[in-house]
Amino acid sequence: MGDDMSTVASALAWATERLRTASDTPRLDAELLLAHALGWSRARLLAEGRHMPTEAQRSAFRDLVTRRAALEPVAYIVGHKEFYGLDFAVDRRVLVPRPETELLVELALAYARRPTTDDGPLAAISRRSSVVGGRSSLTIVDVGTGSGAIAVALAVSLPTTLVYATDISPDALEVARQNAARHGVGSRVRLLEGDLLDPLTDPVDMIVSNPPYTILGEISEGVRRHEPRLALDGGRDGLDVYRRLLRQALEKLRPGGAILFEIGATQAVVVGDLARAQFPSARIDVHRDLAGLDRVIAIETAGDLV
Repeated sequence: MGDDMSTVASALAWATERLRTASDTPRLDAELLLAHALGWSRARLLAEGRHMPTEAQRSAFRDLVTRRAALEPVAYIVGHKEFYGLDFAVDRRVLVPRPETELLVELALAYARRPTTDDGPLAAISRRSSVVGGRSSLTIVDVGTGSGAIAVALAVSLPTTLVYATDISPDALEVARQNAARHGVGSRVRLLEGDLLDPLTDPVDMIVSNPPYTILGEISEGVRRHEPRLALDGGRDGLDVYRRLLRQALEKLRPGGAILFEIGATQAVVVGDLARAQFPSARIDVHRDLAGLDRVIAIETAGDLV
């Protein structure tokens, strides 16, 4: 196929072919990159296939496609990524939010919204979430917040809840700060710099985290080349952060609280065993994502905490 980019349609065809070996979604990538180069929405792009981009626009698009062909994530190239229906600024300082992580948000919201008549393990959370004096006493911490996607999505969906967001990287926290402000929740997303739960001064009702759980030797070349190692490296067996978080949770979680972790597809049993060692009476459930893979482990601590 030639280098014909005289129209939107031909430019998309050229880019799709160019990206076929670099991406599992070459056509989608091409559309996102061309829309960015033109300053258009994807809807307009698809409706105006006969439009003729300027030479400057074609040159800019060619540069964007070259970057994607070198396995740079589209989100870094265009500077943003949608997550849980919200648009987040992202760059090389933070991990790109993944759609499968939306399950973690959905489950955290379900637990936080349980009716106060529920006598199950999370009834204590439900009772604390009732509004007193116009404010809720429900508190959640998002550990290793990165871009702030999880924390901001929770704060937007739970308008009376306080969400702490911790990260060891000050650069990541700056991105999270921008995103909290962008979505109007800067006053309820408290950003704390430090390692895991160390920055928390008071216990919380719920701990959520998409921690580093990968073994670096097993990740794809594009991820290894472009995304922050600190947000990916789970140690030799991918479990280092889970071990440390669960130990810290003994002091940082209120009685009857819950812990929700994203996990790798093969980690449910071993993370469940780690959780049970710290919380022997906990109810532990594993939830699968849309691909049918184990994705989130929920630990309801019941009477383990005193």
